[in-house]
This record gives sequence, C-alpha cells and structure tokens, in this order.
Amino acid sequence: MPVRFASLGSGSKGNSAVFDDGVTRLLIDLGFSLKETLARLSRLRLSPENIDGILVTHEHADHVHGVGVFARKYHIPVFLTHGSYNSKQIGDIPVLKKINCGQNFEVGSVEVQSVPVPHDAKEPCQYVLTSQNISVGVLTDLGHITQHVKASYRNCDALLLEFNHDLEMLRNGPYSDLLKRRISSDFGHLNNLQASEFLRNLDLDCLKHLVISHLSEKNNSLNLARAVASKELEGWDGLISVADQKSGFDWINVAI
Repeated sequence: MPVRFASLGSGSKGNSAVFDDGVTRLLIDLGFSLKETLARLSRLRLSPENIDGILVTHEHADHVHGVGVFARKYHIPVFLTHGSYNSKQIGDIPVLKKINCGQNFEVGSVEVQSVPVPHDAKEPCQYVLTSQNISVGVLTDLGHITQHVKASYRNCDALLLEFNHDLEMLRNGPYSDLLKRRISSDFGHLNNLQASEFLRNLDLDCLKHLVISHLSEKNNSLNLARAVASKELEGWDGLISVADQKSGFDWINVAI
C-alpha cells in the first residue's frame, strides 16, 4: 500500500489528521468527541482498531478533546511533550509516551520528527512523518516561521499547512481586540501571507501535495487562501487540496 494521509477535520472546532503507510496508522491530534471521531473514521473506511497511536501537537481543546476517552477505550498509545500533558484535562492514558520537544522517534514503521513551534501553549510541537522515503509534514498552530521550521519542512513530499486568517478579515471581523491580538501575534496563527511566503522555502521538486489547513471560518475564505498559495506556486505541477472543518479531506496517496 502506498503512503497516504487524510483528515477527519481541521479548524477551531476540532482537528485530526491520519497518516498510513500500510503497516502503521497514526492520528495527529484528536479534537472530536468519541461519537464524532467514530463517524469521521468510518468515512475514511477506518475503525479504532486500525489506529496504532496518537501524536499530540499541544494541549488546546480543539486538538486534544477526544484523546483521553479514545485512548482509554481502545488502548491506543499517546505521544506528546511533557508540557502538553495535563492529567486533569486528558485523564489517565493506558500507554502514555512523553517526548522532549524536538525529539525524533519511531512508532511502528514510521519515523517521527517533532518540531518545536512558536505558539501560545506550554510545549507545542508539530510533526514530520516519514516512511518508505516519503515525508508528510503537518504544520499548523504557530504564529511565525522560525529557521528551524524552515529547515525541518523543506523536503516534504506532502504538507498540511496552516492558512488560518486573512489579516484584513481578522481586523474587521467580529472577534474581540484581545482575541485578534492573540491570533495575529508571533505566538498565534499563520495568516495567508505568512503561509504563502513559507512556500518559497520548500523544495518544490519534492513537494507533490499542499493541503490548506486550519482555515478560520470567520476570518478567512478558501478563495483568498487558495489565491495567495496559487500565486506563490505558479508553474508548480503539484496538487492543492483543502482540509475543511466539516469533513477534512479523503485519502491522498503520495508517491515518490
């Protein structure tokens, strides 16, 4: 089976992505209730028994709401940084693997690189997953792009990248001034221009799939995000997809 990835949903109401190399299947975050998780897994033709582990990026509810109950019910190992673990929030986990931010490790047949990112959480990280010489990067929930992030994601074959907000829509939108400052800060979320400029750093000969992710429903539009990404990637022959809040996206196969 080729390396493939999908999403259960992406946005402020819940996030989860799936990586599958035919041997090991991993969830990256799980921000949905158990009932919603089972329904969304079913859409991808998966059951809980197919999942070999959950990688947690940080402790915000839209990323961990469903982690504890799912891990306990189905005895799924959970990997997260020491700072991201909060026993009162997640509860006891049968198989808990605490990692250091920036640590590389293996889960089954998958090599996992945890990448420190600037976000308003205790010890946030994002992930690059590699199997069969194919790398899939997940990069959301960060306020700016560091040099280490650039180096870590440069050679991805596929990338889920945050296009959270359009600056003008955020400034003129319904959020409070405090929340607007938080989102647009260096420890908030990437805006369309930041995300599109980051694309200049990537090796486009490697990159085959870009997924626009963590799109704000109130402070962005798909047309705006896609337009800035397409402009930056003019002449690139890869595929641009979108992870939305309601349905995420179906399986994407990645070939070298």
